[in-house]
Amino acid sequence: MADTQELEGRLWKALGDDRTVMLGATGVEPRPMTALAEDDRTPLWFFTASDTELAQSLEGSGGHAATATFVAKDHELFATISGHVVIDNDRAVIERLWNPFIAAWFEQGKDDPKLRLLRMDAADAHVWLNENSLLAGVKLLLGVDPKKSYEDKVGDVNLQTPRSE
Repeated sequence: MADTQELEGRLWKALGDDRTVMLGATGVEPRPMTALAEDDRTPLWFFTASDTELAQSLEGSGGHAATATFVAKDHELFATISGHVVIDNDRAVIERLWNPFIAAWFEQGKDDPKLRLLRMDAADAHVWLNENSLLAGVKLLLGVDPKKSYEDKVGDVNLQTPRSE
Protein backbone atom coordinates (compact mmCIF):
# COMPACT_ATOMS: atom_id res chain seq x y z
CA MET A 1 0.00 0.00 0.00
CA ALA A 2 1.30 3.44 -0.91
CA ASP A 3 2.19 6.06 1.68
CA THR A 4 -0.26 8.81 0.72
CA GLN A 5 1.71 11.50 2.57
CA GLU A 6 4.80 10.60 0.56
CA LEU A 7 2.80 10.59 -2.68
CA GLU A 8 1.31 13.98 -1.85
CA GLY A 9 4.70 15.45 -0.95
CA ARG A 10 6.24 14.17 -4.16
CA LEU A 11 3.30 15.53 -6.16
CA TRP A 12 3.67 19.04 -4.73
CA LYS A 13 7.43 18.99 -5.22
CA ALA A 14 7.11 17.86 -8.85
CA LEU A 15 4.41 20.49 -9.51
CA GLY A 16 6.68 23.14 -8.03
CA ASP A 17 9.54 22.05 -10.30
CA ASP A 18 7.47 21.97 -13.49
CA ARG A 19 4.11 23.70 -13.33
CA THR A 20 2.77 22.67 -16.74
CA VAL A 21 -0.43 20.63 -16.60
CA MET A 22 -3.08 19.74 -19.14
CA LEU A 23 -6.20 21.41 -17.71
CA GLY A 24 -9.64 20.42 -18.92
CA ALA A 25 -13.09 21.28 -17.63
CA THR A 26 -16.64 20.20 -18.38
CA GLY A 27 -17.16 20.84 -22.09
CA VAL A 28 -13.61 22.11 -22.65
CA GLU A 29 -10.81 19.92 -23.99
CA PRO A 30 -7.57 19.83 -21.96
CA ARG A 31 -4.95 22.42 -22.81
CA PRO A 32 -1.49 23.21 -21.44
CA MET A 33 -1.64 25.65 -18.55
CA THR A 34 0.77 26.81 -15.87
CA ALA A 35 -0.43 25.76 -12.41
CA LEU A 36 0.64 27.86 -9.45
CA ALA A 37 0.28 26.52 -5.92
CA GLU A 38 1.04 28.33 -2.71
CA ASP A 39 2.51 26.47 0.26
CA ASP A 40 2.15 23.08 -1.44
CA ARG A 41 -1.60 22.93 -1.15
CA THR A 42 -4.81 23.56 -3.00
CA PRO A 43 -6.08 25.68 -4.66
CA LEU A 44 -4.17 25.67 -7.92
CA TRP A 45 -4.15 29.03 -9.70
CA PHE A 46 -4.05 29.66 -13.46
CA PHE A 47 -3.78 32.91 -15.39
CA THR A 48 -5.64 33.03 -18.69
CA ALA A 49 -7.32 35.54 -21.01
CA SER A 50 -11.04 36.23 -21.28
CA ASP A 51 -11.09 35.23 -24.95
CA THR A 52 -9.92 31.64 -24.33
CA GLU A 53 -12.43 28.83 -24.61
CA LEU A 54 -11.85 27.88 -20.98
CA ALA A 55 -12.44 31.38 -19.62
CA GLN A 56 -15.49 31.86 -21.82
CA SER A 57 -17.00 28.60 -20.57
CA LEU A 58 -16.53 29.74 -16.97
CA GLU A 59 -17.73 33.34 -17.39
CA GLY A 60 -20.96 33.89 -15.46
CA SER A 61 -21.09 30.28 -14.26
CA GLY A 62 -20.54 28.73 -10.88
CA GLY A 63 -17.57 26.90 -12.37
CA HIS A 64 -17.06 23.43 -13.76
CA ALA A 65 -15.67 20.08 -12.77
CA ALA A 66 -12.06 19.99 -13.88
CA THR A 67 -9.14 17.61 -14.28
CA ALA A 68 -5.48 18.53 -14.47
CA THR A 69 -3.15 15.89 -15.87
CA PHE A 70 0.51 16.17 -14.92
CA VAL A 71 3.76 14.48 -15.97
CA ALA A 72 6.93 15.41 -14.08
CA LYS A 73 9.91 16.56 -16.17
CA ASP A 74 11.86 13.40 -15.35
CA HIS A 75 8.80 11.17 -15.92
CA GLU A 76 9.20 9.82 -12.39
CA LEU A 77 5.70 10.96 -11.40
CA PHE A 78 2.37 11.05 -13.19
CA ALA A 79 -0.87 12.40 -11.73
CA THR A 80 -4.46 13.28 -12.43
CA ILE A 81 -5.90 15.97 -10.18
CA SER A 82 -9.66 16.35 -9.92
CA GLY A 83 -11.59 19.31 -8.61
CA HIS A 84 -13.66 22.36 -9.47
CA VAL A 85 -12.49 25.40 -11.45
CA VAL A 86 -13.94 28.94 -11.32
CA ILE A 87 -12.95 32.46 -12.28
CA ASP A 88 -11.66 34.21 -9.17
CA ASN A 89 -10.02 37.54 -9.99
CA ASP A 90 -8.81 38.04 -6.43
CA ARG A 91 -6.53 41.10 -6.63
CA ALA A 92 -4.44 40.00 -3.65
CA VAL A 93 -3.71 36.64 -5.30
CA ILE A 94 -2.92 38.33 -8.62
CA GLU A 95 -0.43 40.59 -6.82
CA ARG A 96 1.19 37.64 -5.01
CA LEU A 97 1.52 35.38 -8.03
CA TRP A 98 2.32 37.95 -10.73
CA ASN A 99 5.71 37.44 -12.36
CA PRO A 100 7.51 38.33 -15.61
CA PHE A 101 6.37 35.12 -17.34
CA ILE A 102 2.72 35.94 -16.71
CA ALA A 103 3.27 39.61 -17.59
CA ALA A 104 4.53 38.58 -21.04
CA TRP A 105 1.00 37.41 -21.92
CA PHE A 106 -0.84 40.59 -20.86
CA GLU A 107 -0.06 43.86 -22.66
CA GLN A 108 -1.63 46.03 -19.97
CA GLY A 109 -0.13 44.14 -17.05
CA LYS A 110 -2.17 43.24 -13.97
CA ASP A 111 -4.91 45.66 -15.03
CA ASP A 112 -5.42 44.11 -18.47
CA PRO A 113 -9.19 43.81 -18.97
CA LYS A 114 -8.67 40.39 -20.58
CA LEU A 115 -6.89 38.97 -17.52
CA ARG A 116 -8.72 36.14 -15.78
CA LEU A 117 -7.44 34.30 -12.73
CA LEU A 118 -8.78 30.76 -12.42
CA ARG A 119 -8.92 28.92 -9.11
CA MET A 120 -9.00 25.14 -9.12
CA ASP A 121 -10.11 23.74 -5.80
CA ALA A 122 -8.41 20.37 -6.09
CA ALA A 123 -10.26 17.62 -4.27
CA ASP A 124 -8.06 14.62 -4.91
CA ALA A 125 -5.30 13.21 -7.05
CA HIS A 126 -4.32 9.82 -8.34
CA VAL A 127 -0.52 9.60 -8.34
CA TRP A 128 1.78 7.12 -10.02
CA LEU A 129 5.49 6.95 -9.27
CA ASN A 130 7.49 5.62 -12.20
CA GLU A 131 10.42 3.50 -11.17
CA ASN A 132 13.50 3.71 -13.36
CA SER A 133 12.98 1.20 -16.19
CA LEU A 134 16.56 -0.09 -15.87
CA LEU A 135 15.99 -0.85 -12.18
CA ALA A 136 12.67 -2.50 -13.00
CA GLY A 137 14.41 -4.67 -15.61
CA VAL A 138 17.07 -5.76 -13.11
CA LYS A 139 14.39 -6.67 -10.57
CA LEU A 140 12.57 -8.71 -13.20
CA LEU A 141 15.78 -10.58 -14.03
CA LEU A 142 16.25 -11.32 -10.33
CA GLY A 143 12.77 -12.82 -10.13
CA VAL A 144 11.03 -9.93 -8.36
CA ASP A 145 7.38 -9.61 -9.33
CA PRO A 146 7.12 -6.11 -10.89
CA LYS A 147 3.46 -5.84 -9.90
CA LYS A 148 4.35 -6.38 -6.23
CA SER A 149 6.97 -3.62 -6.11
CA TYR A 150 4.60 -1.26 -7.95
CA GLU A 151 1.84 -1.49 -5.32
CA ASP A 152 3.46 1.10 -3.07
CA LYS A 153 4.06 3.49 -5.97
CA VAL A 154 0.47 4.34 -6.83
CA GLY A 155 -2.40 5.71 -4.80
CA ASP A 156 -5.13 8.22 -4.24
CA VAL A 157 -4.41 11.40 -2.32
CA ASN A 158 -7.11 13.50 -0.68
CA LEU A 159 -5.97 17.10 -1.27
CA GLN A 160 -8.69 18.56 0.95
CA THR A 161 -7.35 17.02 4.15
CA PRO A 162 -5.47 19.56 6.29
CA ARG A 163 -1.85 18.52 6.72
CA SER A 164 -0.12 18.60 10.06
CA GLU A 165 2.66 21.18 10.07
